[in-house]
Amino acid sequence: MIKLTRSDPAKNMHRFYALQLAATLFGEWVVVAEWGRIGSPGKVQERVFPSLDLAQAAIAKRQSIKMRRGYQTKPRSGAPGPAL
Repeated sequence: MIKLTRSDPAKNMHRFYALQLAATLFGEWVVVAEWGRIGSPGKVQERVFPSLDLAQAAIAKRQSIKMRRGYQTKPRSGAPGPAL
């Protein structure tokens, strides 16, 4: 799972974007995207792809677009934060 966040306190903006890849029972692949305000349930979109390669390419493209818009990867729990 890929978790991205974007925060701008001056604009009261605290958003998340999550991407997940899952296999179906029929040999297809599903990319699940969830987004919204941090702390809220958010919206969910599922897209089905016939192959793993196409699904991975879709995830990479979506992640690239979001990172260009200012989203950053969410630090893992327990990971040390930036040095002050």
